[in-house]
Amino acid sequence: MKKTLIIAGVLSAFAISAHAQSSVTLYGSLDAGILYANNAGGHSTWNQGSGALSDTYFGLKGSEDLGGGLHAIFKLENEFNLNNGRDTEAGTMFNRQAYVGLQSNYYGTLTLGRQYDSMVDYVAPLSDTGSGFDNNLAAHPFDNDNLDHSFSIKNSVKYQSANYAGFKFGGLYGFSNDAGQFANNRAWSVGAAYGVGPLNFAAAYLQMNNSRSNSNASGANSAGAGNNFNLSAETQRTFGAGVNYTYGPATVGFVWTHTQYENLIAGGQGGSVFTIPDGTNLHMDNFELNGRYALTPALSLDASYTYTDGKIKGSNGSGDPKWHTVSLQADYSLSKRTDVYVEGVYQHASGEMGNLGRNVAMINTLSPSTTQNQIAATVGLRHRF
Repeated sequence: MKKTLIIAGVLSAFAISAHAQSSVTLYGSLDAGILYANNAGGHSTWNQGSGALSDTYFGLKGSEDLGGGLHAIFKLENEFNLNNGRDTEAGTMFNRQAYVGLQSNYYGTLTLGRQYDSMVDYVAPLSDTGSGFDNNLAAHPFDNDNLDHSFSIKNSVKYQSANYAGFKFGGLYGFSNDAGQFANNRAWSVGAAYGVGPLNFAAAYLQMNNSRSNSNASGANSAGAGNNFNLSAETQRTFGAGVNYTYGPATVGFVWTHTQYENLIAGGQGGSVFTIPDGTNLHMDNFELNGRYALTPALSLDASYTYTDGKIKGSNGSGDPKWHTVSLQADYSLSKRTDVYVEGVYQHASGEMGNLGRNVAMINTLSPSTTQNQIAATVGLRHRF
């Protein structure tokens, strides 16, 4: 009898130990509020918004300890509209991330699946739209540099290094999965970041080949209606860098990005989709200054200004579109997981969009204005779990 009890106790302890070596976590963020825009498609609007500040999503992530500092990991993540429960990308459940891989405490992490590129991993955390505030409304026009993670890369293999005394780096390659056409709708990116005390630096590069809406639909990117692409082109090259400095309760940062779209085919903004004639090339430079200040442990203020300088060239004429975007935000934490916020955004546009005519204001996530100015204001509640 005693032997039986001893064996049962050992087996029970082993089961508890084995269970403790692996974990699965449900997590996410729910963001809802009331949003006003003075001009969205020619009309002022009052809407119940989902994700005005940060995306609404849920996910599952897990880790299993394999011993020797090695872990098997996975992540499944879905973004949806809180107002109606629909996925933000038609026909896709895990539309943000879906991957599995191995993580070493010493050598870094290797993962395979659908994942974000290096611009999102390294430069975005230094911007207002990709910071801890996750300020969607402050994204650069068309989210042309993907700092607001409008899309992720399918069929991708990704490596991220461990943290070596503040320095980390990584890269990603997204396969076209198209037999005989290796470069048809593929993507790749690299990036690095370094943090020392209150100072942080980062830089990254992203290239996508033939992400046009009529290209290989099973490739690395999903352009066109029903997906999160804002602009699609034969070739997209994006690179940028950022820096920020924290002093006590204040943080100030600067981000510069440059995006080149060669031979655009389609565009969209806030649900409005338009066709761009072949032969149109668009280059955009974004200069962003941002700052955050914690008045109290619960109350924070956030502000940013972005100047976007565009150049259109090609067989369909030329243009010089420009945008000035200002964002002001106050956030109050009711608890570690729940906060309320109020925000105002103003954008002024100028110049011409080539054969598309006069440039107009288009605050991220909203339908474009019919004029050169657009104002938006929102108040909302966000809960993280």
